[in-house]
Parts: sequence; C-alpha cells; structure tokens
Amino acid sequence: MLVVDDHPSSRMTAVALLSVEGYDVIEADCGLDALEMVNSGNPDLILLDVMMPGMDGFEVCRRLKQDEHTRLTPIVFVTALDDRRSRLRGIEAGGDDFLTKPFDQLELSARVKSLIRQKRLNEDLDHAEQVLFSIARTIESRDPNTGDHCERLVSCGKAFGEFLGLSRSEIRDLAWGGYLHDIGKVGIPDSVLLKPGKLTPEEWEIMQQHVSIGERICQPLRTMRGVVPIIRHHHERWDGSGYPDGLVGDQIPLLAQIFQLIDIYDALTSERPYKKAFTPQEALAILDEETAKGWRNPELVKQFKAFIATVEDIPENTKAGTSETEGLSQPTSSAA
Repeated sequence: MLVVDDHPSSRMTAVALLSVEGYDVIEADCGLDALEMVNSGNPDLILLDVMMPGMDGFEVCRRLKQDEHTRLTPIVFVTALDDRRSRLRGIEAGGDDFLTKPFDQLELSARVKSLIRQKRLNEDLDHAEQVLFSIARTIESRDPNTGDHCERLVSCGKAFGEFLGLSRSEIRDLAWGGYLHDIGKVGIPDSVLLKPGKLTPEEWEIMQQHVSIGERICQPLRTMRGVVPIIRHHHERWDGSGYPDGLVGDQIPLLAQIFQLIDIYDALTSERPYKKAFTPQEALAILDEETAKGWRNPELVKQFKAFIATVEDIPENTKAGTSETEGLSQPTSSAA
C-alpha cells in the first residue's frame, strides 16, 4: 500500500490502520514523491490525499490512470472535504473510491479488501486480452507478405470510426477488430494458410473456418462482445453470398460492414506477391464494382469514399474503371 498525505499525523494514522490489517505500507508526503514510488514500488493500492501543496491528488491520479502500467492500480481519495464538487473532480480524474477523514477502521478495511479483489480480477482480464493480442501478432508474423496490415487496420478503423461519429466503445471495438479479426487462422494449417496459389474448393472450405474458430476463441471474454461480430461476419456480403452465415443487408452487424471496407481497401492498396498495390482511386473503383455486384452496402461505401477523399486528397466521384477484381471471390490463402 502507498499512503500519500502531506500531514504527518493523518499519514501515520492511515499507516497504522493498514499495518494492523497486515499490509506492507510505504509513505509519500507529496505528489511527485508518490509518482516516483509508484514507478519503483508498484503498490497494490494508493490512499491519496486531495489537498497537497504543489501537485494535488487529482493531478497525481490523472497521471497514474493515463499510464498503461499503472492504470489498473486502485486509487482511494482521502479528504476532509465532503462536497459534491470534490467527488466529481475525483471521478473525472479516474479515482476508484473515496474516504473521509477521520478514518473509520472497519470502513477502511472493507473498501481496501474490495478494491484489491477487483484489481486482481482486472489484472486477470487484462492478461487474457494481452494473450489474445499476442496470438494475433504471431499469426500475422506467420505470413510475411501482409506487412503491418493489422496496425494499418487499427489506425484506419479509428479514423473512419471518428468520421462516422461512432461511440468510443464502437471505435475501440473496430480497433481491436483490426488486431483480432483473423485470430482464428491459428487453427488453419500452414499448407492452406500460406499456399502461394489459389485454394482448391476443399482448402477454401477449411480457410472459411477461421471466422468461427476466432469467434470461439474470443467469445468467453465479456470485453470482446463488440469484437466477436466483426470476427465472425467480416466476410459476409450485402446480397447474402458471403460466409459463414449468408447474412443479407442489415442483418450483417454494422461494425462488421465498416471493418470489411477498411480491410478490403488496405488489402487492395498494399502490395502482395500475387498482386500489385492499387492506387486509392483504383481501390475505390473496385469497391464500386463490388457494390454494383451487390456485395457491399451502397450507402456505407459512399461514406467510405468520402472519408478516403479527406485523407488521400482525391475526388469523391471516383468511378469504376478496372476489372481486376478476379480472385476476390476466391482469394489466395494470404488474402482470405
């Protein structure tokens, strides 16, 4: 435990109460010292005074919650102030709980135990998510031809999501989909996944299984609820000719439709052993052709073209002018 308070008497009281409960306690008397101790000591919980000279408790909390390494550390604001404004500022800074001076030992003990338990659960969940992302990166590294495909999908997903006015959680799901959409390929044999030529019908059937495999991998995590539809349905088509479920029109989840356009555009504008990198105009023309075939959502394609026009500085009224889409319906293993 880390107790941060510029008043020695208050700090000693908190240290004594926590020590009685069996916790190892370290102390800091200002915000800067607290940040140094967190970085060096990695405490399980922080009792943080609000009113301190120099850097106040709100700023300390804000910095810790913005740091990837300390964002899961519970922070309990300790203050003699019991006004609504202070609590709102604490919530905005990312605080996890509040205690009012003078301390009640039973209340302190109960709140600390609850927050430590929650921290353990959050760390387990965070670890599970990181394992999934590691698997996804490993899969991408198996195919050296895709380059930084996933990173580009994440970046484009965030930008297009903001362009469409999606919520923060939807943009996060799009970003996570960039990493995890093909995680199911971990279950596809290399003889199929890395085959340089076109797949046989039997191999294509095996390749299509990667979406259901990916769904099963990610479904147990509640934080992946918004990502699972992207994983399962990013190969569906507007006219129902896609896989795995043959969904039609708006039966296809919106985030899957959005992600699909980002995925296709990146694949088209990237060089692969079996194709050259198309220009943005050529890629949008191919999307136009696929929309005319009934494969894509016409309104969403229109919005995507408007988005690309803003980032690539090209006219929005790009028209279909190439027929080099053969193979998109029966892709090679590395483009599936």
